[in-house]
Amino acid sequence: MRSTPEIEDLLRRDAPQVLGALVRRYGHFDAAEDAVQEALLAAAGQWPSAGVPGNPRGWLIRVASRRLTDALRGEEARRQREERAAALTPRDAFTASPPGERAPREDDTLSLLFLCCHPDLTPPAQIALTLRAVGGLTTAEIARAYLVPEATMAQRISRAKQKVRGVRFGRPERWEERLPSVLQTLYLIFNEGYTATSGAALQRRDLAGEAVRLTRTVHRLLPDDCEVAGLLALMLLTDARRDARSGPHGELIPLDEQDRGRWDKAAIEEGVALVTGALSRGRPGPYQLRAAIAAVHDEAPSPEATDWAEILGLYDVLVRLVPGPVERLNRAVAVAMVHGPHAGLTELEASAGELKGHRVDAVRGHLLERAGDPQAARAAYESAAAQTLSLPEQRYLMARAARLRD
Repeated sequence: MRSTPEIEDLLRRDAPQVLGALVRRYGHFDAAEDAVQEALLAAAGQWPSAGVPGNPRGWLIRVASRRLTDALRGEEARRQREERAAALTPRDAFTASPPGERAPREDDTLSLLFLCCHPDLTPPAQIALTLRAVGGLTTAEIARAYLVPEATMAQRISRAKQKVRGVRFGRPERWEERLPSVLQTLYLIFNEGYTATSGAALQRRDLAGEAVRLTRTVHRLLPDDCEVAGLLALMLLTDARRDARSGPHGELIPLDEQDRGRWDKAAIEEGVALVTGALSRGRPGPYQLRAAIAAVHDEAPSPEATDWAEILGLYDVLVRLVPGPVERLNRAVAVAMVHGPHAGLTELEASAGELKGHRVDAVRGHLLERAGDPQAARAAYESAAAQTLSLPEQRYLMARAARLRD
């Protein structure tokens, strides 16, 4: 008999394909999701004692289909809906591998991701709906991850569902144009998990882990897409450092002070292999370039051995593709590491009008400290600390400022 954690992993892995199968057959996103949640609860209650069925995904679809058709009976025009459900549901569906059984399509998860990342939804709504429908997180879990009241998150998810009501399930026409939104949503989920924007914890490992899991799913479904491979590589290479990023009391440890022996070597090897393979197949995209930069960091045996010239070259290419504030800020750091802190400060100030937020002042403080201006550096660190909502970052920045007091 499987242990409870194994059952939970199995349920989380199968949940999006079960939901996708129901939405593909019946529509009714809201009702289908409710039915899937009931089936998951039933499985969590029965399987630990009765054992996991031979076809667990089929069991879940059969139970969820029954719950959904029961729910539809109570609605207007129930006879038509029952006839439709009966016509769409094969007799004895999803039992132990009868002849001609039609398993749920493997790309249902991808179709569900496309639905959750519909262009009519705002990025926060896309994230919330993806975590709820594809990730299998409860509304309460998502609310805790983003530090908002559960009622607020419930309303956000409900509004998102209303907006996608009636949208045809399946890969949209010109689906390649929608894929960047899917990848961006997964990237945002990962970033929030890897470095929480607010709260007492530096990281939310469950959120980062969920982003990696979902990106693995997309990579499995689209193995030849270089940007999907690049995003997965970026996540693995970045997440490989997570155990070394914080001290015993949750304090932030910057990259150049981390114990590299605590980095996950297996994740680094996998990430390097992914990005190397992707870069060899054609013109690199932004995720591949970010992953390549992460690989240079991860493969360096020490901070001093880091090839900053290569990193700067990669950022030069990246900012031409994505001239965003984060990319330009990171390039300023690379300029400083190659050409000195004054050159980095010049680069930073040249983009001062576009770069805002606590990370800009944090970088400014670091470069000013290296340039030998402790008073200005301290003011920059204090300014950065006042702007961040992350307590570990705030404590780290105030500690840097305190070291520079006369």
